Amino acid sequence: MDAEAFAAARARAGAASVERLRQVEAAIARAARDSGRDPASVTLVAVSKTYDADSIAPVLAAGHRVFGENYVQEAKGKWPGLREAFPDAEVHLIGPLQSNKARDAVALFDAIQTLDRPSLAQALAKEIARAREAGARVPRLYVQVNTGEEPQKGGVAPGDADAFVAACREAHGLAIEGLMCIPPAEDPPSPHFALLAEIATRNGLSELSMGMSADFGAAIQMGATMVRVGSAIFGARG
Repeated sequence: MDAEAFAAARARAGAASVERLRQVEAAIARAARDSGRDPASVTLVAVSKTYDADSIAPVLAAGHRVFGENYVQEAKGKWPGLREAFPDAEVHLIGPLQSNKARDAVALFDAIQTLDRPSLAQALAKEIARAREAGARVPRLYVQVNTGEEPQKGGVAPGDADAFVAACREAHGLAIEGLMCIPPAEDPPSPHFALLAEIATRNGLSELSMGMSADFGAAIQMGATMVRVGSAIFGARG
């Protein structure tokens, strides 16, 4: 494929992503209205993990501003350049975070949705304090709850969530904005979303990151304030 053909293919792919973005936005708005909610109360996190900067740029150019990434190193490779062109872009970490990557994560992300263990809380508290001393902005924090108690997934067990949120606040001085979950693929999602909402209510948290491409309608019905959608916007991953 020559350069001209490659550029044309990129342009077609970008236009398709924008069209899919509009379809997802419309579906979110319908789900919100069907639940008696204001569509503006639900934020779409466009999950851009594994997609390169050229694939993300058309969605940014179309006006979308909130994105989700799974890995610190991957995000470091593409978002600094994208932010030069779109400085108001917001990037959330929605994948697991190693404690030794806390400094990079605090510097790079606007929100970290996968806080799930004391060692990570300690590391984030240290790096957030360092960032504040330097006058830098600091990320908003969400606790990930493993609602299905799946051993292969990160997240605090539901029975431990209240104590963990309290420890983050009291022992580490962290401001927790909300909760995040990924229900088991084989389970009906609504009970998991309801459980997350109950934990949030007990802990005075209003933000709920829950729901993906296949189940964001149910999540919105249960009170989601953020839904995370990737391939339904950007196309199938390679």
